[in-house]
Order: sequence, then C-alpha cells, then structure tokens
Amino acid sequence: EDSATRPRTRARPPTSDTMRAAVCVLALVLPASAFVARTLPSSSTRRVHRAAAAKPGDVDCDEVCVADLEWTPPVKSGERDEVFGPLKDYCVDRRVVQRRPTRTVECGPVKFGSEHPVVRQTMATTDTKDVEGTIEQCIRCADEGFDLVRITVQGMKEADACAKIRQGLLDRGYDIPLCADMHFQPKVAMKVAEAFEKIRINPGNFADGRKDFEEKIYENDEDYVAERGYLVEAFYPLVDKCKELNRAMRIGTNHGSLSSRVLSFYGDTPRGMVESAIEFADMCRQRDYHNFVFSMKASNPVVMVQAYRLLAAEQARLGWDYPIHLGVTEAGEGEDGRMKSAIGIGTLLADGIGDTVRVSLTEDPEYEYKPCARLVSLAGEHLTPESAKKQGAVAKFDDTRDFTKYGRRESSLPEQREGDATDFRGLLHRDGSVISSVNTEMLQSPDYFYKAIGCKTAVGMPFKDIATSDSLLLTDVPPESDKKARTAIRRLQESNVGMVVPLDLLKETPIDNAVALVPLAEAATAEIPECAGRVAYIADGSETDTQIAALKDLDSVMLISHPAETLSRLHASRRIFAILKEHEIDIPVIHMMEAAKGETTEMALEVGAAVGPLLVDGLGDGVLLANKPDATFGLEFLRTTSFGLLQGCRMRNTKTEFVSCPSCGRTLFDLQEVTAQISSRTGHLPGVAIAIMGCIVNGPGEMADADFGYVGGAPGKVDLYVGKEVIRRGIPNEEACDGLIELIKEYGMWKDPEPEEEEVVEEEALQTA
Repeated sequence: EDSATRPRTRARPPTSDTMRAAVCVLALVLPASAFVARTLPSSSTRRVHRAAAAKPGDVDCDEVCVADLEWTPPVKSGERDEVFGPLKDYCVDRRVVQRRPTRTVECGPVKFGSEHPVVRQTMATTDTKDVEGTIEQCIRCADEGFDLVRITVQGMKEADACAKIRQGLLDRGYDIPLCADMHFQPKVAMKVAEAFEKIRINPGNFADGRKDFEEKIYENDEDYVAERGYLVEAFYPLVDKCKELNRAMRIGTNHGSLSSRVLSFYGDTPRGMVESAIEFADMCRQRDYHNFVFSMKASNPVVMVQAYRLLAAEQARLGWDYPIHLGVTEAGEGEDGRMKSAIGIGTLLADGIGDTVRVSLTEDPEYEYKPCARLVSLAGEHLTPESAKKQGAVAKFDDTRDFTKYGRRESSLPEQREGDATDFRGLLHRDGSVISSVNTEMLQSPDYFYKAIGCKTAVGMPFKDIATSDSLLLTDVPPESDKKARTAIRRLQESNVGMVVPLDLLKETPIDNAVALVPLAEAATAEIPECAGRVAYIADGSETDTQIAALKDLDSVMLISHPAETLSRLHASRRIFAILKEHEIDIPVIHMMEAAKGETTEMALEVGAAVGPLLVDGLGDGVLLANKPDATFGLEFLRTTSFGLLQGCRMRNTKTEFVSCPSCGRTLFDLQEVTAQISSRTGHLPGVAIAIMGCIVNGPGEMADADFGYVGGAPGKVDLYVGKEVIRRGIPNEEACDGLIELIKEYGMWKDPEPEEEEVVEEEALQTA
C-alpha cells in the first residue's frame, strides 16, 4: 500500500536496469549547478533531460534523467485529469460531518491521523541556543497540555543545542515530541533529525535559499519540471534519514513563501501551494517514506481554507491519505488572532478536515493552549451522536458550492423609494453589515448607548461612523410615554441607523419607519402594520423549500438566518443558500447567533468557528450577535466582535489589519512589545495592512497581504518594506516605529487619530442592562 504503485507520469521510459540505477545515483551525487535544462521533446513522451557538466571526478554522462522518478502528472496540461479523473470533493460528506480517513503517522509517543485524537501543538519562542530556557518553556507547554512543541533551528549551533534539549527533557521525565522548524538548511536538518522526533520543512525555501522574487518564464509543464534536479539533490538525504530513524516530517507550505519557481508558474495561489507540497511528497513516496503530514498555511483565512480544501481534494483524487496539520500563520494577538484562527481552523474542522492544530498567536506559547484546545473540542462536538442527529435533521439539499475558488454571493441592497420618510439605504452595508440586538433599558442611557453602538456624537446628536452598527434589532419596544428612549430611536433613524422590530411587537407598539421582522413560515398570512417602512424575514431552517423559494416574490430588505437549536447551524444555513441560489434570489442574508455565557476570548472562537465557515464561502451579508438569557456580554463587545468577524473573513475593514508572526528563536526583537507599540500608534487606519515580522524568514513573502512591513534585519536593526520591496534598511529598533509612521505618511495612507470622546457616566448602567 505504501509503495508508489499508482499510475504516474514517467519523464523518460527506462532503458535498462543498469541505466536506471545510474540515473538514481547521478541524481543524488551531482550538484545543483550540474543540472541545466535542454531543449525538451514533445509532451507525449513526458521526457525531461539534464546535461551533466563534466568535471574531474564526475561520472561522464551526457544525459542525466533526474525525472526518471515517477511524479504525479501535471495539472495544468490536463494530464492529471486523464490519469486520475476529475478532482474529488474536499470532504467525505457535505451533509454529515465525518472525519477524513487518514493513515497513522508516528511522532515519538504521539500519533497523528483519523484514528487518533487531534494533536495540539505550539512553538517555543526562546533562543534555541539557550538550552535551559528552552527546556523550561517546553516543560511549561507540556504541563499546560500541549502534545508537541516546535523549535526553530537556524544553524549547526542550534542543532547541537537540540540534542541537549531533547536529552534534558527526557532526564526530567518529559517525552513530549519536539519538531525542528527548518528553512534554507538541508544539512542542519540532517543533523537535528538525529535528536528530534519531527522535522518541518518549507518547500518554498528548503532547497532554494534565495529570498528573491525573480520572474521566471515557463512555457509549459516540461519547462517547469525541468528544474527538479536541485530539489532531489537537497531533499533525498533528509528523506532517507527520516525513514531510517522513523522520524516524522511536515511538508509545510506557506502562502507567502512560495519559491520563485512556483510563483512564476502558478502564481501566489492555493494551487501553487498544493503543487509545491505534492512535488515534495512525490520525492518522499519515491523513497517509500510515508511518515509525513501536510500543511497549507496562510495569514488570510480565505486563502488558507481554499488551499487546505484543494489539498484534501487532490489527496482524494490521487488515492493518498496523509494527515493534515491546520493553522493560520501570523494570525496576530488578542481577540483578532483568535478570531482569524477560529475562522480558518474552525471551517476545516467543521467538515472533518484536520489531524493536528496550532493556533499561532503573538503571545507566549502557553497562551495558545486554551484557544487550541477549544477548537479541538469543537471539532469533537461535530462528531458526537447529538450533532449527527442535528445534521441529519436538516432537509436534503443539493450543495453546489465550488470550493476551488472564492466568490461572494451577489445580493441587492435596500433602495430608496419615492415618498420614503426615512433613508433606508443605511440599513445594510455593501461590504458586510453588523446588526446589534438592544432593549429598552439600554436606551435609558443615550450618550453611552450611542458610544456602545459606535456612533460619534456632537452636542448630544449621534452620527454614523466607520464601525457603527448598521441597524438595531429591538427585543422590546419603549412605550410612547418613554420620551428618552423614543428620542434616541428617532435620532438614530435620522442618522441612517435602521430599526428592526419583530412583527408582533410592532403591532402592539408602533414605531414609524421601522422594519417589520416576520417569521418566514408566516409570510403568506402576515399582516404588516402601516408604520412599517420595510419588511424583513427570519428563518430557523425548518422551512420547506417552497417557503424559502417564496422569497423571490416577497418585498423584503433582508433575511435573518437563525437556525433552530435542533438543527446544525452550518448545514441548515448551507441549505438556505442552496435554495436561494437555485431560484436566483438575491436577498441579503444576515447570520444571527446567540452567545452563551463564557469568557470574551472564547466568544471570538465560538463566533469564528460557527459563522466563519459560511462567510469564507461568500455565503452571507452580515452578522447579528445577541446574548442568550444567561450571557452578559456588553453591547460594545458584541459589536466589535461582529466587525472583527467581518474583517477576519476579508469582507469589511474597520481598523488596521496586522499580520504579526508568533515569535520564535529567530526573532530579532521583542515581538509582543513591538506589536503592542505599533498597534497603539497605527491601529486607527482602516484599510491599511501592516506586517510585523521578527526575521527575514517571515519577511517579504510571508507578508504578502500587507501594505507595509516591519521586519527584523539584524540584532537591534529593523528593515521597513512597502509590499515586498525593502525601502529602508538597518533602522535602530528605537527609531523604527517612527520610521514606519513616516513611511505610511509618504505613501499617503496616514491620518491623524481623532481625539477620544469624553467618557460618560452611564457606562456601568448600560453594561448591566
């Protein structure tokens, strides 16, 4: 089963056993400089040749067929489709969550794969040469509950330290597996494999130490594969070493650090990430080595999800069953880092993909445990009999989502009509809407209430700002006699903040120009009061196909999707979107979620993992977060969490986007301190993305999504980037933050922060309302 017995593309038909043996030897002994691409024959023969430059001591051979190994057929030419058929689906079943079946990969005492619990990982932030400090941090991580710790290994000094770290942990009774994080150093990887249970290699830079973005031209697949010689030469020895010692390996592709070769042929795309990994997996399989896992990390959760799904689909097509490690790289710190991780990791776990997890935060590694463990726990909840019952309770539907590309579902925003007394165009936002659930008691403190929903104020009058709630859902309606609350509602309507009121409440206590919220199942018989300026509907997922399809002929500004507790939120929501798509209904859809009692940090994880899987598929136009009866999350917190979800799903930017690496032994400055400093001084720049990277390994490529970069270039020195281009080098640490701000100003993306409004005394009263 482990042998490479499946159909493959042969770059050259074998001539004799002797020649085949010679080819294998030459592929390993010749240096990369000896391999020069020659004119290639037609694709029908799939021949790829190398010319061997004759040097003293070299084997004299005018043609070296490095690719006489069996490689996975290329995808661009369509040959993979011919050999293996079309791409398979990315998960086992789209209607019922099943864990993707995998083989077992051994990593010391820990096993990865579908027959084992999801493995929880972290990464040390100490200087690896500090043996005692690294041992102590690994012990803290193990005591916290982690199953594996990754440690950066830059050179031979660090590799020597690794042996001492491993032995030191064993001497203290800790057998937690250790993983070496390798970039650029094949020989160092060979050394550290003698001590650590796992090696992580990055296909983008393992065999190619150049951190460049040189544009190469490849006319076809033959040109592209012609440069595989140096990969084989660099990688085969490590593969053989890992096989000999039964070490595990992670083939870990990163979106931002693809090699210039891959970038030129596939672009900065999920497909390029997958093909880069498959190429290295082919080399492992040629050596009959199968103790490896894959990862497809990106700082953008949307790209990350696409890449992992494509990897899972390709494995299914090729008949592979290697485990998958999940992570959103450079997620950042605090709630934003947890939100992005929950969106990416939670989306994949919700479809049964993922065997190991790391939540990468710009914090001490011990603090990664709680979010990591919670996401793993959520994955387990998807597989319980109770969850299976909820998934099975969703009516059958045809899920036609195209997982190979991202496209946000098109919807029609509310329009203004002749005779309208209120401007209804502000009900929703084109990039994603936030609706806040409020009650009459909150309206008794107007000044703080305006602040809590994100309004600016001038002489007591509220005005919409960049992160103001677009509309409000009133859970009760103040009587006409409540002048304070009624005035607040009127002023907010004048500022284009919409008022959504359940139909029964609106009938009892009218509010002019409100949006009547009607249960979709009652749409055919509902009587709309005259005070309602518009109508919205709410669905709990139990509606029939006919009832949902009826939205096509209903005059409605939005549909609020709030699946019943007896149904799977994910699958009930996907069903609604499938029916809307089938009937070409473009009504905006808002996801409503009620939060249970818990910590604020957990809230970001819960929301990201519950609603994120829908938004990263382009399914949804906004979110409405509310408290369950036992929850006490503040109104402002729910609003900012909602906007954090939209930004994490790459929909609506309301603050600066930070891409910050989680720190490791390579880091050349205090990442937590610097990140906090930069965030405090530049966090008011919506639409601007800033990458904060501790070293060049996480430099130009890793910050692909950023406008500006702050990268450790040398001890005590920082390099500043615009995009992937270094603009200023060697700036002293103490001057670098000011230099970053000056650079942002030079490129016209700076604005001065607005003065803080005075705090109002009603804050405590509203928090408890």
